[in-house]
Amino acid sequence: MFKPIVNLFFPKVCYACLDILSDNTDTICINCRHDLPVTNFHFDDNDAVKNVLYGRAIVENGTALFRFEKKGLVQKLIHGLKYKGYENIGTFLGNWLGGELKTITSYNAIDIVIPVPLHKNKLKKRGYNQVAKFGQQIAKSLNVTYKEDVLIKITHTTSQVNKKRLARWTNSEELFALQNEASIKNKHILLVDDLITTGATLEACSLVLNQVKNVKISIATMAIA
Repeated sequence: MFKPIVNLFFPKVCYACLDILSDNTDTICINCRHDLPVTNFHFDDNDAVKNVLYGRAIVENGTALFRFEKKGLVQKLIHGLKYKGYENIGTFLGNWLGGELKTITSYNAIDIVIPVPLHKNKLKKRGYNQVAKFGQQIAKSLNVTYKEDVLIKITHTTSQVNKKRLARWTNSEELFALQNEASIKNKHILLVDDLITTGATLEACSLVLNQVKNVKISIATMAIA
């Protein structure tokens, strides 16, 4: 009975367009959902994500939920998730992609979901890893384990947002290390991140993970640039 009163004074808004949400919607309004540039890579057997990493890392499967467009809705969502504390965006997108992946045979072979980690200094400053909720919801959909105690970031870097592609590539090399290696031995890992551009970060993570015996790696991101 109190919900309408609360919504009157503190209305829920769409994180993409900031319009007030109707009672039966959450996080993103219906109009924005229809306008989001979905890729359908996982439904269409599209290798766009794998091709970014071709010749650099062995990837079993790869997908991205959206195409990233400058000043578009996806950029607004990721910016809100990373810099404004809107963690429920990650939950929403993880539910969306996880619900689709669980219908696909190749993704049902996943054993563990692992997020690309933040350096401890950035994690302390931000208070959360923007990929965590996304990965947790995908793991829940696939009924597998979510583990954030395997990959650690060992070099602190400044924000990558305004850097050129070559600079991002250089600064993403050899930044990660392993712990608890036994927990991923002989496992098929789904490595999750928010955005894939040059693929340098995901390549660096994959090369570290592949140091463990008989590991297979697939990739899932919120968006691809």
